[in-house]
Amino acid sequence: MSSHHDRLPLSRRGFLLASTGAAAALALSSAPAHATGARRPFGRFGSPAARLTPQTLYVDPRGRGDHTTVKDAVTAATGSGWTLVLAPGTYRETVAVDVTRTEATWIGASEDPRDVVIVYDNAAGTPKPGGGTYGTTGSATTTVQADGFTARWITFANDWLRADHPDITGTQAVAVKVQGDRSAFHHCRFLGHQDTLYADSIALTSFARQYFSHCYAEGDVDFVFGRATAVYENCHFRTLDRTDLAAAPYGFVFAPSTAGANPRGYLVTRSRVSSEAPDAFYKLARPWVPSSDTTARPSLVVRDTWLGPGIDAAAPYTNMSDAFPWQNQRFAEYRDTGPGARITVPENRPQLTREQAESATRETYLGDWQPWKEAC
Repeated sequence: MSSHHDRLPLSRRGFLLASTGAAAALALSSAPAHATGARRPFGRFGSPAARLTPQTLYVDPRGRGDHTTVKDAVTAATGSGWTLVLAPGTYRETVAVDVTRTEATWIGASEDPRDVVIVYDNAAGTPKPGGGTYGTTGSATTTVQADGFTARWITFANDWLRADHPDITGTQAVAVKVQGDRSAFHHCRFLGHQDTLYADSIALTSFARQYFSHCYAEGDVDFVFGRATAVYENCHFRTLDRTDLAAAPYGFVFAPSTAGANPRGYLVTRSRVSSEAPDAFYKLARPWVPSSDTTARPSLVVRDTWLGPGIDAAAPYTNMSDAFPWQNQRFAEYRDTGPGARITVPENRPQLTREQAESATRETYLGDWQPWKEAC
């Protein structure tokens, strides 16, 4: 981990101050002392008076840009190839990038993801105006369906809390749902509890490639999940403590739902998993076979990654449904380290061979797309 990345993890319990109100806590990030400064809210990325390109729009909640909300900027950025530069602030809104808005780039102007926060608080069970509830997909604070999306130095959050809504049983609350091919996130944070980061695809037959580099994600239940072919490199995953459960497991880090026809699902490499919870109170993963696709064969490889004591080393995997046991899916590890990676029950920890590991790489998963070479 770079020293910059080591500064990123700020526990969501501390960040959102669950008992005192999320809105007040999030306001702490709206005027960071170390940000780009009052006269240069967009840092080195230009300004409305000095645009980097004709297709660059500037967003600032204090009115110094082209728009004060991300949603308004996305609405204005029709077609392909737009860049949004976001000034430091808390953007409390839901945002959707539809399939027509391809090759979009969002940049957090201060180059520190703690300063630019896109957050809302819908859950799956939240009532919708006009009837019904949002469902898991509808709960997302940010939804990206377009191909070629890139984000840098931004926090995507959903600050819905179970404790505030004891009457709601649909507790999934997505921070970001990503469905496009060639979707890249660099130095971003994903904050939530259940179903934080939904790395998915637009359709069963669409094998969307996604890349997460030097990112931080936290949550409790299935908080990195979905159908995408996704590479997580140099990322930090943090499992949260819970006061609403009396016993383990508190949750699961990964819940891939890879289509059976897709040879590659999630690859986690050179990353780490830490925890706020007691030792061994979390599973590393469970397979998600959705009712909409019972032919799914969830795929997850975790390699060269440090697993902290929060992971149950003796039984790191479990079933979501007994009809689809994890042993029949595509779960494997390779050269992991840390207390959560100790192999005490070998049949519970399938390992890649050296030959198999040679193809468990970002290059194999992402093909001709090389997002790690993209400069900003």
